[in-house]
Amino acid sequence: MFSSINGIKAIFFDLDGTLRHTIPSVSDTNREKIAEWGVEISDEQNNEIGRWEHSYWARSAELEADSKKFDGDNEAFWRNYMTKRLKKMNIAPAEIERLIPLLNSFFEKEYTPENWAPPEIYTLLPQLREAGYTLAVLSNRRSPFMDIMDELSLTEHFDAVMFAGEVGSWKPNPAVFTPLLERFELAPEEVLYIGDNYYADVVGSRKAGLVPVLYDPRELFPDADCARITSFDALGEML
Repeated sequence: MFSSINGIKAIFFDLDGTLRHTIPSVSDTNREKIAEWGVEISDEQNNEIGRWEHSYWARSAELEADSKKFDGDNEAFWRNYMTKRLKKMNIAPAEIERLIPLLNSFFEKEYTPENWAPPEIYTLLPQLREAGYTLAVLSNRRSPFMDIMDELSLTEHFDAVMFAGEVGSWKPNPAVFTPLLERFELAPEEVLYIGDNYYADVVGSRKAGLVPVLYDPRELFPDADCARITSFDALGEML
């Protein structure tokens, strides 16, 4: 059992990339397939792409511009995204043109990932609840995701589950954290926020006054300027 000695009363978790993962991941599958088709990238390049992806999806100006440009045309949006991703790998334009149809076809017809949660979370969450922490999930999703929570047997462990779409604000905007703080009458400094995206989760929670913890199992951010864990087993040391 844990007992907080630093004033922490609650722990809020991100969903995607933190509590919920896709196995195999899009990133790993993408790398594996382009290698199969004759284009290999280094671990360093792969990590650079991972950091860019995190930055892009953190409500970046680049994402906002692409969303506006391809509004309503999901196929064009994703083709553009995959093209950008391949360009970041310094792949020649002709090779990109060859790879894009192959990737589109594979992900549309053959990619069948499963939802997965880190196994240690099922030991950790009951311990945290027993120790008296308020637990909640706050995701940047636009719509509810209780089906995923139920599928992964996570629902019973949390006092609240919230998606950004119901708040009308998205991380890293600090306003997205306010409803949960108000609901449980918590001061920001009494809450740990754990997420895998430095640009959304760490930057956003820090702006809101929460205590950020970066969950970094891929070790994309070894020099992060915040508490960082690569496994949930390490969380107890912070409490």
